[in-house]
Amino acid sequence: MGGNGKHRWKITFYRSNSSSKNPPKELLCPISGSLMSDPVVVSSGQTFERLSVQLCRELSFSPKLEDGTRPDFSTMIPNLAIKSTIRNWCDHNNAQYPQAPDSISLDKAIRAVMEEDREDPGIRVSERELLRGMAEKPPVRFLHAATELGRRVDHFYSSSSEESVVIPSASPPIPLPFATRPSCYSSASSSEITAELETLNPNSSSPECKEEDQLMTKLRSPEVIDQEEGVILLRKLTRTKEELRISLCTPRLLSAVLSLIVSRYSTVQQNAVASLVNLSLEKPNKVKIVRSGFVPYLVDVLKGGSSESQEHAAGALFSLALEEDNKIAIGVLGALPPLMHALVRAESERTRHDSALTLYHLTLVESNRVRLVKQHNAVPTLLTLAKSPASAGRALLILCNLASCNEGRSAMLDANAVQCLVGMLRRRGDLDSESTRENCVAALYVLSHGSMRFRGLAREANAVEVLSEIEKSGSERAREKAKRLLMVMRGGEDEPNLDSVLDSGAGAGLGPTRYRVGRNLHTANSTTF
Repeated sequence: MGGNGKHRWKITFYRSNSSSKNPPKELLCPISGSLMSDPVVVSSGQTFERLSVQLCRELSFSPKLEDGTRPDFSTMIPNLAIKSTIRNWCDHNNAQYPQAPDSISLDKAIRAVMEEDREDPGIRVSERELLRGMAEKPPVRFLHAATELGRRVDHFYSSSSEESVVIPSASPPIPLPFATRPSCYSSASSSEITAELETLNPNSSSPECKEEDQLMTKLRSPEVIDQEEGVILLRKLTRTKEELRISLCTPRLLSAVLSLIVSRYSTVQQNAVASLVNLSLEKPNKVKIVRSGFVPYLVDVLKGGSSESQEHAAGALFSLALEEDNKIAIGVLGALPPLMHALVRAESERTRHDSALTLYHLTLVESNRVRLVKQHNAVPTLLTLAKSPASAGRALLILCNLASCNEGRSAMLDANAVQCLVGMLRRRGDLDSESTRENCVAALYVLSHGSMRFRGLAREANAVEVLSEIEKSGSERAREKAKRLLMVMRGGEDEPNLDSVLDSGAGAGLGPTRYRVGRNLHTANSTTF
């Protein structure tokens, strides 16, 4: 019964004698430890065998996982992408498709672990895990921009620099801070915040200890005027007092904010969503917010909220998508279609910008890439956006991610992406910066991976002439990719090395450890509202 709790979930019911290769950990159910025959995504974002979830729900039990968290089994959604991946792995390794685990044996194993939890409820972690937790603390502090509570001006970009920023490979994957600050920025002082708290509760001797209770009184009030005052104060507190963001992100406050996001009063909804953006800036809050059920409500706001509410909803989804554990859940919960629509149709430039970056981060995950490719007209729409200088950079970020999966490459080749990208390189005026040009070359390079069709399409588009010119006069990264791409077309390099694209940093979105951004594409969520 002793030892680390993470070693106890190894109840294997599936074994393949036809292959000695162990399946990837992502394809195993965290509860049964075996290949999943019917994988489902639960509310908290993890994937399990359906029978494992059903038995845990019947027993009202949520097991402690390797990372110390307990999953939320309130909903189950079939994970077709993982199921397809498992079958592909079995075919590749000459293994039988997995069968559903034996329900009686699995039930007994779960009950045994439940008993162990009751006997030893303490937290058991190894020294290695403690050290890993300490290492997760970011080595930098982000700068925070903020907007006033009033109507925003239609202006977002103010940086004139066109240089790209590359995080060295030795650095951890920490999002970059925003390089711009909205022109209507205004920060309330701590004395102003304290004065407002004292107005709410003049008998409070220690405002620091009373914020949540004071806020809950307003947020839970049936009077709309009280709700407005509560969300406006919460917005101010979370904008100016970073230390309160984690302490205020409690289940009961999140529940109150969730109920106000669906309010038909625009002021209440706008400030509720803006407050959520501010809370989501802190890493410990990101998973908690998604598991509290906010994603479907943010999707609804993005579909039909006011222009300012849509801005905040896109910003909140962007912030939440930065957390690796949230990416699959956000995609499964239906965020991709409205994000694509907002990218094309949103009135606000800020909404379009944050929608693009959300799609970029979500498509770092294979299942979301496949899901977006299968969305009607997604690839043709992105190629159309790539032809416009105003939206080329953001569209190429997403296209580079899509090109890294088989389904994405096939869809892009079918949509005449080679002709489109070569044409953009030929017309240099279509590209707003050298970094966008590099991403265009990188997209072509990834498209060539494992595709015999690419060579014929590239010859038809007369890509050799354009790439030869880039090899002579482009930036260092663009020259490197152009040189390798020419080798592929001439038959000197049979299989393009995608790892080299990830390591070199050319082409934003091609690797989780290095973020390549141009003038208008910043990969951080450090704006407060």
